[in-house]
Amino acid sequence: MTSHVTHLWRLLKWGRTLARHGALMGIERDPLTPAPVRRLVRIARIGARVPKEPRYAVAFQSIGPAAIKLGQTLATRPDLVGEVAARDLLSLQDALPPLPFPAIRAQIETALGRPLETLYARIDEMPVGAASIAQVHRATTLEGRDVAVKVLRPGVAEQFARDIETYEWAAAHLEQLGGEAARLRPRMVIANLKRWTARELDLRREAASASELAEAMQAEPGYMIPAIDWDRTSGRVMTMEWIDGIKISDRAAIIAAGHDTRILAARLVNTFLRQAIAEGFFHADMHQGNLFVTPDGKIAAIDFGIMGRIDRRARMWLAEILYGLITGNYRRVAEIHFEAQYVPSHHNVAEFATALRAVGEPMRGKPVKELSVGQMLDGLFAITRDFDMQTQPHLLLLQKTMVMVEGVATALDPDINMWETSGPYVSGWLRDELGPEAKLADSLILNWRTLQRLPDLVRRIEDHFPDPGGAPPAPPLPEIRLIRVDHAGRAWKYAGVAIVAAALGAMAMRMFGL
Repeated sequence: MTSHVTHLWRLLKWGRTLARHGALMGIERDPLTPAPVRRLVRIARIGARVPKEPRYAVAFQSIGPAAIKLGQTLATRPDLVGEVAARDLLSLQDALPPLPFPAIRAQIETALGRPLETLYARIDEMPVGAASIAQVHRATTLEGRDVAVKVLRPGVAEQFARDIETYEWAAAHLEQLGGEAARLRPRMVIANLKRWTARELDLRREAASASELAEAMQAEPGYMIPAIDWDRTSGRVMTMEWIDGIKISDRAAIIAAGHDTRILAARLVNTFLRQAIAEGFFHADMHQGNLFVTPDGKIAAIDFGIMGRIDRRARMWLAEILYGLITGNYRRVAEIHFEAQYVPSHHNVAEFATALRAVGEPMRGKPVKELSVGQMLDGLFAITRDFDMQTQPHLLLLQKTMVMVEGVATALDPDINMWETSGPYVSGWLRDELGPEAKLADSLILNWRTLQRLPDLVRRIEDHFPDPGGAPPAPPLPEIRLIRVDHAGRAWKYAGVAIVAAALGAMAMRMFGL
């Protein structure tokens, strides 16, 4: 088991890098930052030349692969890192220099158990993309099909495991401080990061996610997912259909190819809504680098390492929340938050509805270009603290993706109105799901399933089984060996070791110019 001193040393090194890029200024200045954290931040920046404008994305990219993924996770948490930092982290580029091809060749042959020549007729030694976890090469199979070959970097799983263990250690200690730190649930942030990373480090799971999404989106004619070559896929190598298309960020090339950017923007928005609201399974990394426009005008998506999933009850609430904000029905939006137990019952529904009105009304009646779903969601996060709302990770991932989708759609069509574009789809889905036929079918299915579960339900009642409420149950969190606190609750057993190690480390880094 990793020692406390090792965790502290790693955090100090990372903190030093963050300090050099000004990424700790917000933490130090925030009055809600716990005093022990503020003191360690000050130690980390001793002697550092702090820039006037923080460079959050650059800082995380400088630390390494696991930090890049952590930065992308924190981009979903404007309530935790602030709106400025969250926006900057959304631009975080997951790109690293490529590995030499002999190392990639060895990885492919080991993972698939065959010589490279028996798998591909040709493979380009220069990758088309190199990220923190894997790099991608274009190839041709022996059958003559063009494919993309994604290969994990050797040793990346072990590196991620070490870093995430320290993230868990730090989050557990931060949560122990209570107050605002506990409400923001930093351990849950790291648990989500760990879960996403586990999927990305097993390419079979990413391939399965692509296959599942492709099945769910078969009825969507203008959207495509590349097919998986399962015979050339393993935990460390994934082979999929090659996509020929224009990057969705290249608006000029898309127009030159004869495509209508307004249609593409609306299609992207409604495709995302179909995934999130109708299917409950959505591509959660829909930035411009992962989307292409094919010659026949379809939108093609790649990179399915980060996927979101929402159960049907949460999707119903989400659709009603969006539609309520679109139509100005703030009372209903407030009621849903209480029904879902997102807001504790000791608060007043009418007061929460008024707070929601303060978020929604400033946006109503404005010109199309000034309307923003992302802005509205940021406003919702701003009122969570006043109403003791605990963080809901499944909604945060959805929020991050929605902001991404809005950014891509606006780049395609600067005049797009996200409210008008999404409104008909959301209202239509609610009409289908909440209409009399749907309610009757749901009631019959629910009653039959309840009868089947009746013996087990009786036993659970007898055992005082608690009602799980509206929010999905939190995943189990790992046991963390904490630095012990004395009976007075004022000093950590190893506080002296921590401060001395931090101070010595800071001085050593200053001496060696780190």
